[in-house]
Formats: sequence, C-alpha cells, structure tokens
Amino acid sequence: MATHNIITGNPSERELSLSGKLYFPEIFKGMLYSIKHVFKPTVTIQYPEERIELGPEFRGRPVLVQENNQERCVACGLCARACPPLAISMQAAETEDEKERYPSVFEIDMLRCIYCGFCEDVCPEEAIVMSPEYDLNFLERKEAIMGKDRLLVEKSVLQPRLDFLARKRNKQFGKVYKFEAVNNTHSVRDRK
Repeated sequence: MATHNIITGNPSERELSLSGKLYFPEIFKGMLYSIKHVFKPTVTIQYPEERIELGPEFRGRPVLVQENNQERCVACGLCARACPPLAISMQAAETEDEKERYPSVFEIDMLRCIYCGFCEDVCPEEAIVMSPEYDLNFLERKEAIMGKDRLLVEKSVLQPRLDFLARKRNKQFGKVYKFEAVNNTHSVRDRK
C-alpha cells in the first residue's frame, strides 16, 4: 500500500524522516565536500608573474605574416570586408614584385577587434593569422590602432599556428568530387 503525502497529495512521493526534514545530513555532506577541496592542490596561476603557454588553436591578436622580409598580404581586402566590427582598414599599392600588390597602409583597431578569426578564415594567402599574444594594454586609444610596424611578425614565430591551420583544412579538398585541385586552390600557397 502506497503512502499518501498529506501536503502534496501525491501518493508516489515518499515521506521524509525527522533528519530529512531538518536537512542536517545534506548540510554536512556539503560541508564535507568543501573541506575535501580545501586540501587539494590549486590550479590558480599567479598571472602577472606566471604566463600560460597557449596552444596553436588559441586565437589571440591578429598579425600579418612576414616571409623573406616581405609581407605575404596582397591587399585583396577580404579581411576588411569579413570583419564584423570593421576593425581592419587597408590601402593597396602596386609593386614590381611577383605578387603585384601590397598594402601600403594596414591598420587594425584592437579596441574594436572581437578575435573572431574571420579575417584569418577568408585570407587566400594565409597572410593574416591569429597569434598567441593575448596580453594587450593601452593607455590611450591611439595606441590600440596597430599599423604594419606592429603587426608584421616573422613566419617562424607563427609556424605552429600555420601548421594548425594546415591540419584544420579539409583533407578531402579536391578528392571527393571530380575536379582538379589545382584549379580550385584559392591561394598561391601549397594546399596538399
């Protein structure tokens, strides 16, 4: 025969004992749980003194890749068009090099940047990538607008991120459908 709870009127609800009604066992269980965690080692990092080494999947501030003392960027403007907060501005100029164009002016307003990585995704040359740098401090708004002098980073420093992007790329590119992969590359970079 099922017990009938007078308060709720639900016959399937069980009756609580006196200790259950006082909630003391549950309070002691909670205190015991807290006391056990007091003696466990902490995982807190003392931030200004200790820095975390972040993996290549981390999206820090966007930077331009410099290769052979020359930026990879061909000033196509895709990154500026893909940027949701309109943080990127550039101006193209012509050159006699093999790439024919380069950005004479390239600026990123880091106060507007939301670190979404869209600029990195749309870049056909892998010229703009998200760096592992995450600690940005500015005293004035003018300092937050970074030009090419502060954005250019040597390729060897960014190589872990570039390797991560290569692994992230679609491995079936040019293999599933019957078309030549060389006709569908969106970059002069090797896409294997």
